Amino acid sequence: MGDYSTVLLRTVLIYIVILLIFRLMGKKELGQLSVIDFVVSIMIAEMAVLAIEDIKKPIFTFVLPMILLMIIQITLSIATLKSKKFRDLMDGKPTIIINKGKIDEEAMRKHRYNFDDLLLQLRGKDIRNITDVEFAILETTGELSVFKKEKKKKGNVTIPVILDGVIQETTLEGMNKTNLWLRQELRKRGHTDINNISFCSYENGQFYIDFKDEKK
Repeated sequence: MGDYSTVLLRTVLIYIVILLIFRLMGKKELGQLSVIDFVVSIMIAEMAVLAIEDIKKPIFTFVLPMILLMIIQITLSIATLKSKKFRDLMDGKPTIIINKGKIDEEAMRKHRYNFDDLLLQLRGKDIRNITDVEFAILETTGELSVFKKEKKKKGNVTIPVILDGVIQETTLEGMNKTNLWLRQELRKRGHTDINNISFCSYENGQFYIDFKDEKK
């Protein structure tokens, strides 16, 4: 009877610990978990199971590694917020799989993403024909973002050309634009310091620009 009571008590305690840990790590939908988030979640879950099953060891020997994993995850999350390069290193970059209706097989091979995967995700978004797709972007979470073609097309899909002061060369290539073109267009509008731009997108011939730490 004593063992059952111990298991029940450890289960409740571990539940509370995990609840607090995931609240501190921040709210994210399951499909939006990065690789780091996913790995940390799996490891914490494994520790939780061991803490409940192995009642001979003090519960703190399992809680301590869980707290350490939480600290690592929070630290890495803060680092990815502050550095675009570090974020790309840890999470990767979104990849354009379908660009203006054309499938990029090279990009698919690079991510080991096959046509079955592509068709499966398109069907999940109620798209039966690839010809209906203007852009499809494979996000860092593995989710496919899809933009359908419009019958009366008013402009291009809004795609960022600058993120955290870094020009997105791959995006410009997909738009048949160059780094020089972007700098010249921004210079015409009085923007010479690319590093000071946190976000810039181009749509319908218009630029949307947001500056770092802009005070309204």
